[in-house]
Amino acid sequence: MNKLNRLKKEYDETEIPFELEDVVNASIRKAKASRTKRPVIKQWTIGAVAAAALFIGSINMSPSFAQAMGNVPVLGAIVEVFTGLQLTTDEKNYQADITTPEIGGLADEGLQASLNNQYIEENRILFEQFQQDIAELKKAGGGHLGIDTGYEVLTDNDQLLSIARYEVNTVGSSSTTMKYDTIDKQNSVLISLPSLFKDDTYIEVISSYIISEMERQMAVDENIRYFVRDKFFEDFKTIKADQSFYITANNQLVLSFNKYEVAPGYMGIVTFEIPTAILKEHLVSDTYIK
Repeated sequence: MNKLNRLKKEYDETEIPFELEDVVNASIRKAKASRTKRPVIKQWTIGAVAAAALFIGSINMSPSFAQAMGNVPVLGAIVEVFTGLQLTTDEKNYQADITTPEIGGLADEGLQASLNNQYIEENRILFEQFQQDIAELKKAGGGHLGIDTGYEVLTDNDQLLSIARYEVNTVGSSSTTMKYDTIDKQNSVLISLPSLFKDDTYIEVISSYIISEMERQMAVDENIRYFVRDKFFEDFKTIKADQSFYITANNQLVLSFNKYEVAPGYMGIVTFEIPTAILKEHLVSDTYIK
């Protein structure tokens, strides 16, 4: 079965409500014809309208399996990410641009199909909800509503693929969220944050570093503000065990916080690169973080 047929089969097996079938099928045909990548976001800087990835659960691999990965030779897997399903609305007061990434080339076609179907389903639900919200606003006299989703490939080398998926909701002001998927292409593993470490001591180690970095940044720039020793907001104390993260092309761990999570809204999406030196004794191996 060639690649195009495999993609068609994955789409055909995804259940889509009757009322969206026409627009979804048209979008699929357009995606197959173009096979163009989504233009990337160059960077998300302080206060930028960046946004958020839709949630997808990570597959935890065991420490023993992760340790074994260090002995696997580089296979140079050819994996690509391109725009699949795209759903749009363009009315005077209502705009939607819902763009779905699609992964091709993973050796594990089951994992690949699972990720692609998840991406499609999440965006299909978003589009359906958007249509319902428009209908309710029109009944109430009208308003303004917008939604924009997309993706950026952050890391793509012989071993790792890191994808950022974002969602921007606009109702008066914008609400932004982001999520990341990091995949070991050689072994077809979706990496979770806990799977990188021997035990949960990494939570305290990383949290302490981030708090110190927040304080350092605020000391040198009065325009930077975090929820640390703040009079008006609860102080940031610890990361979540499954905090959003990605791994850079030079094997550095980066943790990400959505808008309002650890700082005022004007700070936007906030990220911290964690020094490998403080992580070494806690890592399962140096396969991914070096």
